Amino acid sequence: MSLAAILGNLGLSILFGVVGILILAVGYLLFDKLIPLDFNKELEKNNSAVAIVIAGLLIGIAIIVSQVVAA
Repeated sequence: MSLAAILGNLGLSILFGVVGILILAVGYLLFDKLIPLDFNKELEKNNSAVAIVIAGLLIGIAIIVSQVVAA
């Protein structure tokens, strides 16, 4: 494998990683806007139920994004 191919694959990996992180952030912001609850205040109060819901949301979005990138 040539150096150009390795660098090209590395660049694509970084690009897909950045796009995935942006999609996760947009998904969280949409979820935050749709649900009438201030998640940041609840997290500051150490509400573990809200933390679990947010973690589930982010994992779900990450699974979807990973399948899209793998296709």
